[in-house]
Amino acid sequence: MGARPYNTLLLVLSILFLITLSNVVEGRYTNLPLNACKPRCTYRCSATSHKKPCMLYCQKCCATCRCVPPGVYGHKEICPCYNNWKTKEGRPKCP
Repeated sequence: MGARPYNTLLLVLSILFLITLSNVVEGRYTNLPLNACKPRCTYRCSATSHKKPCMLYCQKCCATCRCVPPGVYGHKEICPCYNNWKTKEGRPKCP
């Protein structure tokens, strides 16, 4: 019976830690200065065989959205503007 308050406290602290961690991770990829776009896009486009168009659109998206998702593919949910920008055909504009 004495362990119940301890478990509740541990649960609350764990949730607060996860919320804080998610905000820190998100902050690393948003509100980028324009000079950070090229290095982030270079990494983002490093795994594709279509480097030139990838870099063109990645840098265009970064300049507009001030965000580049982490990794070489996916994780676009971290950058809503980057994720939601579509072509006329409805396909993703940003790599």
